[in-house]
Amino acid sequence: MKTRKKMTPKFYQNLGKLFYVMAACDGMVRPVEVEKLKSIIKEQWLKVDDIHDVFNADAAYQIEIVFDWLHQEDLRDIEEYYSDFVDYKREQSHLFTDDVKQLILKTASEIANAFSGINKSELIMLAKLDLELKVA
Repeated sequence: MKTRKKMTPKFYQNLGKLFYVMAACDGMVRPVEVEKLKSIIKEQWLKVDDIHDVFNADAAYQIEIVFDWLHQEDLRDIEEYYSDFVDYKREQSHLFTDDVKQLILKTASEIANAFSGINKSELIMLAKLDLELKVA
């Protein structure tokens, strides 16, 4: 019998940190990057599972909530947020299936590409993320 992997709100919160890192790694979060993330959440992440948070909203919206909070507070310790994501990924590696990893990379790439293409700092962050997702 195959057990289904169960995402949690904390899974999505860590993705919110990661996608904030992707948008902020060049020193500025642009409105077009925020809109791209919101679009991808609605089109892709809501379909990942049917788990809800304590407010009975789809847990995937935790990505947007955390991202918006970090952006609103203008918190820029992106290395800490990236480390939080990596630590969580390593602790909960069973949640990071090949499909989930692919969607994470796709989302990060689209955020980076949303404003004038991918710049050097975004390219470095994408490469770092790609390597991390290949680690078992």
